[in-house]
Amino acid sequence: MPAEPASVALPLAAARRRRLRADRARQLADLLRHQILAGGFPDGVLPLEDALAADYRASRNTVRQALDLLRGEQIVARQPGVGTVVVCEKFPHGLERLQGLAETLHEHGRVTNEVRTVGPVAAPGPVAHRLGLPEHADVLCVERLRRLNGLPLSLDLSYLPMDIGGELLGCDLENTDVFRLLEQLTGGPLGHAEITLEAVNADAHSAAVLQAPRGAAVLMLERLTHLPDGRPVDLEFIRFRGDRITMSGVLRRSL
Repeated sequence: MPAEPASVALPLAAARRRRLRADRARQLADLLRHQILAGGFPDGVLPLEDALAADYRASRNTVRQALDLLRGEQIVARQPGVGTVVVCEKFPHGLERLQGLAETLHEHGRVTNEVRTVGPVAAPGPVAHRLGLPEHADVLCVERLRRLNGLPLSLDLSYLPMDIGGELLGCDLENTDVFRLLEQLTGGPLGHAEITLEAVNADAHSAAVLQAPRGAAVLMLERLTHLPDGRPVDLEFIRFRGDRITMSGVLRRSL
């Protein structure tokens, strides 16, 4: 194979070096992000660049680029006289237990709900199908903006069969998880749920309500919750601010 002319080889080599530096910075940013979210810097201040370079066996340029990436994500900021500080706390949301948001985050503060919509609607076809209802059957539709310690965290849209959901109309939806209310109304614990999790871009409505930039990444959790006898009772579409929540769980391999 003939050698590349010098006029071509030199720019290609430079491009490869830039790509390699960018890859190393991204990899270091991933490690630092994990350490930040795991509470690895309890005083909220990251070590100096020289110390990070030594700890991670990286060049100072790579460290600077990695910190630039985290600043772009608004996880850290440069504070004169202090250094690089953590400015955005993310809250852990486990995927191993069926819990409401207030139950999940009770160690991190108080969850409150702004009820934006509540009332019966004719179920869209896919909703009726998922809930095992006749087409166009009435369901209770509930939309809530959920805040943690006053900060917008998620926008939840729920559909429930009217024979159960209708009883929620007289309940305290502003201060109580729907799961807890359902268990009070049915007289027993909920059964199981099927979930789907994906990243989507915030539409104009969701972004405005969540006080996030339009088009920002949000985590969309679709969850269908069943009673112990298998009956589906709560279909939810939950949009979490991606910069304020992390999803985690333990997976066990089976063949």
